[in-house]
Amino acid sequence: MVDNRPKLCAATWRRSSYSNTSGGNCLEVADHLPGVVPVRDSKVPDGGVVVVSARAWAPFIESLKG
Repeated sequence: MVDNRPKLCAATWRRSSYSNTSGGNCLEVADHLPGVVPVRDSKVPDGGVVVVSARAWAPFIESLKG
């Protein structure tokens, strides 16, 4: 069986520019993973990760800007 899940152990996470420094609203994304954008809560870095296709991520971000 082929494992198509992205390897997140070496992911470089960056915090959203909309996250604040007081511990709330801390969204992080991992860059440079072909075809996917992993998203997690920085307050729980060992918690769950939502993996979104890059194809879906781009229009989502554009809708937030509008």
